[in-house]
Amino acid sequence: MRSFGTLSFGHYGPLGGGHHLSAGDSMLQAIDLAQGMDDLGVNGVSFRVHHFARQQAAPMPLLAAIAARTSRIEVGTGVIDMRYENPLMLAEEAASVDLISANRLALGVSRGSPETVVRGYEAFGYTGSEDERGADIAREHFDLFLRAIDGEGLAERDPMSPFGGGTGLQRIEPHSPGLRKRIWWGAGTTATAEWAGRKGINLMSSTLLTEADGTPFDILQARQLDAFRAAWAEAGHAGTPRTSVSRSIFPIVSDEDRMYFGGSAGSDQIGVIDGMRSTFGKTYAAEPDALVEQLQNDAAVMSADTLMLTIPSQMGVEFNLRLVENFAKYVAPALGWVPTRDSVSAN
Repeated sequence: MRSFGTLSFGHYGPLGGGHHLSAGDSMLQAIDLAQGMDDLGVNGVSFRVHHFARQQAAPMPLLAAIAARTSRIEVGTGVIDMRYENPLMLAEEAASVDLISANRLALGVSRGSPETVVRGYEAFGYTGSEDERGADIAREHFDLFLRAIDGEGLAERDPMSPFGGGTGLQRIEPHSPGLRKRIWWGAGTTATAEWAGRKGINLMSSTLLTEADGTPFDILQARQLDAFRAAWAEAGHAGTPRTSVSRSIFPIVSDEDRMYFGGSAGSDQIGVIDGMRSTFGKTYAAEPDALVEQLQNDAAVMSADTLMLTIPSQMGVEFNLRLVENFAKYVAPALGWVPTRDSVSAN
């Protein structure tokens, strides 16, 4: 594990006990938390994207705001649902955030997970899918998105334009060179991971896998990472692709930690999502020494270069920053992590 960051679901709404977290609160707190993580030397901050839900449905303005207030940390998504996206508009926005951040974008995209509505992407105007889950729309949108960020000309120039006429095909603007290297595909199956490897994009392994044969989740996921890397090499792509996995990990270093997370540790779960039997990873919650041993025995955590901690963002900036700092101080160094600055706060 060379780097770690957070994956936030960005929930807002009623919190119980008369407390309410607004959409504005959620976004402003996300910015403050990212700033604190940047100071700690944490490597990345990413957001789940769900439409028609009280979550971060439009992440680009948030990523741009974080990029403008930080200097080192990667800003990203895990993942944007390509069924809902205008590929060229997303390409413009992605290039803009990448330029604002000085190439710190880590944009995770995929077909997306089940939403709170039925075929919500059709309400966005994307109809005609021949797949019950809209996978064909997602792949078509993604292919056009890649062509756009690669700088391919996509629209015929107008020779009579008062803004500078010309001939030939015009690319979208702004253009950020090398952006393709910072694109990730979220995969829930080995077949999709292999497809991403052949495409030459990074792999963001899902929080669940739509495979359930009794094999432990971490082994299934490690096999997926191996298949991705093999597909990348077979396709002849240069360089080394990046891979990430996500886990719910709670270091217990205080009585408050024990109160919140003492009973959270569990085992892998088998369930049905999107009509498919799936394997869900377990939650880790223990004292740091025990956590280190458990994570060193997690095959996928040790195989991936990036680990994303799923955090309870609705619990506020101070709480989550302490959680992240505890992981950075007491757990991550034993897994091979070195912060992006000289030291982590000793407070």
